[in-house]
Amino acid sequence: MSVYRKITNTSAPRAVILIRLIVGGVFLTEGIQKFLFADEVGVGRFVKMGIPSPEFTGPFVGVVETVCGGLILLGLLTRLAAIPLIIDMLVAIIATKIPILLGHGYWGFNVRTLPYYGFWGMAHESRTDFAMLLGSIFLLIVGAGALSIDARLASRSSVRHGG
Repeated sequence: MSVYRKITNTSAPRAVILIRLIVGGVFLTEGIQKFLFADEVGVGRFVKMGIPSPEFTGPFVGVVETVCGGLILLGLLTRLAAIPLIIDMLVAIIATKIPILLGHGYWGFNVRTLPYYGFWGMAHESRTDFAMLLGSIFLLIVGAGALSIDARLASRSSVRHGG
């Protein structure tokens, strides 16, 4: 099987569109907001968190989230689009949620002011991060599902190659 077919092939049910809608929708809208509200959720937030080169990383993450979120919504190259989003969520958890768990910054990452820290503070603050991480991993594993451009492309490729 070619790499292209491995990326687009999916035998997942139609219901996967529900996961694509939430994962793609959240990433798309969060990515756009990194440009619309740069001081609050883009470059300005990256400065406060202690992310290196925030003038570059803020817009870069915004583009990744916008483009990959859009691809996941469409069900186009879903497995490929999920990979940078998984990395994005892992970095977000390391940079923002681990300091909450510890109750202080580490490795240059700062902790923001919250009513409480430790496990419960981190559990509360990270619920969306973990949902997006697991949703992205799910899409990497099963693909876009039957209601996707990937499924249409894979079926055309299968017909063309006699599979």
